[in-house]
Amino acid sequence: MPVSDDVDATPTAPEGPALPINELFASLQGEGRLVGVPSTFVRTSGCNLRCWFCDSYHTSWEPTHAWMAVDEVAEEVRARGPDHVVLTGGEPTIHGESFDLLDRLAGDHHLTVETNGTVVPPEGTPIDLASISPKLASSTPTPDRTPEAAREIGDGDASDDDADLASDWTERHEENRINVDALATLVERYESQLKFVVTGREDMSEIVDLVDRVRDAASVSVPDDEVLLMPEGQTREQLAETRTTVAELAAEYGFRYTPRIHVDIWNDAPET
Repeated sequence: MPVSDDVDATPTAPEGPALPINELFASLQGEGRLVGVPSTFVRTSGCNLRCWFCDSYHTSWEPTHAWMAVDEVAEEVRARGPDHVVLTGGEPTIHGESFDLLDRLAGDHHLTVETNGTVVPPEGTPIDLASISPKLASSTPTPDRTPEAAREIGDGDASDDDADLASDWTERHEENRINVDALATLVERYESQLKFVVTGREDMSEIVDLVDRVRDAASVSVPDDEVLLMPEGQTREQLAETRTTVAELAAEYGFRYTPRIHVDIWNDAPET
């Protein structure tokens, strides 16, 4: 079942367009240029990547959800009130029905799509802000970098099962985490932000190189203030270990720093 268990949804896909929904809730946008804006979040389940530190574990490593008809999702969004809607995941663009939902909500809402930038929506898909988070090499799971370890404070030994699961995804994740052509198309078509999860200074050379590659491939400019650095961390304690370093890196490189206010306020509580 999804975390949002107050939503009346079925465990199997209904007839017609439907989405696997993990969460559907109203809160504040916690990241990026719209930080602090009241928003309704629609979190789909399922992802084509497996970041070892994924902060929505139950949409990727252990996907959980209930099925909701697209029309029902749209009704639930309208019932919650905020003018801003954030379609997130997992990776929402792997579901064709996500684009049906955006079509239904267009005009009445500001639509943000949070994506890893590996899939290009059909041309004409209504998106007001593409919040693109390309996945760096530091996101790739290995037997030593596992989702279990990410949920622990400090260094803990991963279970054999967790290490095997991470190992199964190492090559697949690494091969698919960056699609420069897709990134270039997204920044050309939509108002966008490139939002990088930063674990430390060692990520910066890859970020600079990738931003340069996108700029070379795209027919539009990608200014530094559309490149956002965000500290990695699922809890307040984890953010406390990275936020100062990432803020200083943003100032040093001329990029933009984004906090994660939902973690600062509500820690790792669901529906935040």
